[in-house]
Amino acid sequence: MKQLKFTQLSYFLLLLISGSLLAGCGSQNATLAEEKAEDRFESRQAPVSLPTKKFVKTSTASLSAIGDVLIHTPLYKDAETKSGYDFNPMFANVKPYLEKSDITVANSESIIGGSEIGLSSYPSFNSPFEVGDAMKDAGIDVVSMANNHTLDRGEKAIENAIHHWDEIGIVHTGSALSKEDSARIATMTKNGITFSFLSYTYGTNGIAAPAGKEFLVNRIDKEKIKQDVAKAKSKSDVVVVSLHFGNEYEPLPTAEQKDLAHFTAEQGADIILGHHPHVLQPAEWIETADGRKSFVVYSLGNFLSGQNELDRQIGAILHLTVEKTTTADSTMIAIQDPSFTTTFVKHSGYRNFEIELLKNVNPPKNTLVKAHMSTWINNLTFDE
Repeated sequence: MKQLKFTQLSYFLLLLISGSLLAGCGSQNATLAEEKAEDRFESRQAPVSLPTKKFVKTSTASLSAIGDVLIHTPLYKDAETKSGYDFNPMFANVKPYLEKSDITVANSESIIGGSEIGLSSYPSFNSPFEVGDAMKDAGIDVVSMANNHTLDRGEKAIENAIHHWDEIGIVHTGSALSKEDSARIATMTKNGITFSFLSYTYGTNGIAAPAGKEFLVNRIDKEKIKQDVAKAKSKSDVVVVSLHFGNEYEPLPTAEQKDLAHFTAEQGADIILGHHPHVLQPAEWIETADGRKSFVVYSLGNFLSGQNELDRQIGAILHLTVEKTTTADSTMIAIQDPSFTTTFVKHSGYRNFEIELLKNVNPPKNTLVKAHMSTWINNLTFDE
């Protein structure tokens, strides 16, 4: 009996001890598991913040420009056909130099009012629509219409010209048919770069615009230029301004030309194209107060005209590259690689007019012209 009681007591004590041991072991195992889990959490490293690649996008577009297209009587007589006029052969030799650029600009000096109102020459010009057609075919994309001959044949000629430019898809600037149209900025976009175009003239040979229709031609006025350039900058990457200024037949710009070009550049113009002297004047870089470099050519000379003196038969095609660099923070525009192709208006007794490369007509004169155009730019190149 005592033996049985001892055995039961021993068994009870054994169970009690075993339970305590198991409870302690479980508690210890749980604590170890928690510590390991804690260790794993505490030893986990924060994810590495990899620097994002800096966003930089670069695009380029090319721009060319020519001087005065001024159609005297011998030219439209030479171009006359049984059914109208054909000026295409006159541009044929230089067409490859005009159409290779993304955008090509011309100074349409004699208004293309069309044959229906009567063709005319100096001193009051009106040219056939076919001049515009030939320019379009040769690669011209934009025309400047503000010059001293804009009002030669009145509002009707301007209306006809603008309608024809619109019809054939050529952008025009410097003349308009309403105040609203005049306020619009002409633009063109190529390769993601938007160009705007403005145009102004010193005068209109004493012819006044009809009262209340000053919008028919843009006149040079610094305040207007300042306002227009600011507006153009808000709508485009590159501002191109055509200025009809200077003295005829003078090979160097006047102080007034240089002052106006520098003023226009300071307002934000990137490219300034000079017209009116009918002879070539040099190009230069203008460094602005805000750190930009604007490019100006003071006169591109005559591209196609009936003037017969040697220097008045010489013109040039300007070529430029525009580079746009966009980052996450800013957009920068750089005007680069200026070059010229020198040209010559060739004819035989005022017949068979054609624009030819100057180097093919008069190599010694071509050498002199290239040196003249390089007066203020030592590394200027020539595309011939």
